[in-house]
Amino acid sequence: MKKIYLLVITALVLVSCGGENKKNSMENVLSSNNLELLRQKRAEVVAEQHEANEKLKQLDAVISKLDTVKKVPLITTITAKQEAFNHYFEVQGNVTTKDLLVITPEYNGILTNVYVKEGQKVTKGQVLAKIDDGGLGQQLSQLQIQADLAKTTYERQKRLWDQNIGSEIQFLQAKSNYEAQQKAVDQIKQQVAKTTVRAPFSGTIDDVITEQGSVVAAGQSPLMRIVNLSNMYIETEVPERYIKDVTVGKHVDVEFPVLGKTVESNVRQAGDFINAANRTFKVEIGLPKGDNTIKPNLTAKLKINDYTNENAILIPQSVISENAEGEQYIYVVEDKNDKEEGVAKKVIIKTGKTQGDVIEVLSGIEKGAEIIKEGARSVKDEQTVKVININKDSIN
Repeated sequence: MKKIYLLVITALVLVSCGGENKKNSMENVLSSNNLELLRQKRAEVVAEQHEANEKLKQLDAVISKLDTVKKVPLITTITAKQEAFNHYFEVQGNVTTKDLLVITPEYNGILTNVYVKEGQKVTKGQVLAKIDDGGLGQQLSQLQIQADLAKTTYERQKRLWDQNIGSEIQFLQAKSNYEAQQKAVDQIKQQVAKTTVRAPFSGTIDDVITEQGSVVAAGQSPLMRIVNLSNMYIETEVPERYIKDVTVGKHVDVEFPVLGKTVESNVRQAGDFINAANRTFKVEIGLPKGDNTIKPNLTAKLKINDYTNENAILIPQSVISENAEGEQYIYVVEDKNDKEEGVAKKVIIKTGKTQGDVIEVLSGIEKGAEIIKEGARSVKDEQTVKVININKDSIN
């Protein structure tokens, strides 16, 4: 009976407390419009907040003792080293050859014979075609007969003159007549020779333009095109600002986009004349012999070496920042301890030429400096940092 009584009392107390808590809940207090009750509730909330802040301070104090790298930025670094730096600029050029010629006749007439066909290889001096001589051959035969007679007369008159027989005037007339006849024969021979079209150099007949039987005009009618691919080169025009840097022997990377091919070459000739119209000078780049895939007039992309530094310090452009004065700066790590913790130092640098993603540093850092790479944008000068994933052998 006594136990039952205690249980009833306990239940009444719990109900009373629950009712009191429900009465003092935030919703009831806010809707009560009771100023005194509202002030009392606010005081309770402020007290709870103060108690929570004190607990947070205690937790932070313990965490700071246990976590020695709290708020220390994690960064990666690269080590500055000296290496060869080659700078290139890009221009476009075209493949050409000095042994590419459209052959035209030297004589007017009918093209009586064409002795070659497209794709045929020919040698220098080989007969390619024949033009009707219009009777020059017959004239040559007649003149040759006259020249032979004049020669015989001259030789006989000379023998007599050597024996002091005959007059000097007869000897001189025979000599003069022979020389005149010989010159006439030579002149006709030159004219007849022009009716025969010969290869000016060894190569391949790329195209037969005029067909047999056509009437051709000297210096005007294209007969055929001959090409020799063994002496091709690339010709390009380079802006005048590079005239001191682009010299004979400079390295060139040659890319043929259509062929999907890249070859290495060198500048074989650099012009000394500046074109006043576009302020450029001509440059020739040699091509390897024996590659029949490279054709005249093929477009090429050229990367020409205009600057070389054998002991350059190169860094990624991404680690460089710029201040309000326009100065470039980077961060380096100094005073690093055995836990890979150090101090970030801001360093003003001067830069040179860029190539791809790297840039040349002219001053501000020395070989061996440890440069902040990842995390460089988030650190501050004199801030403690922790280095992870160190890569001292590459700037990539």
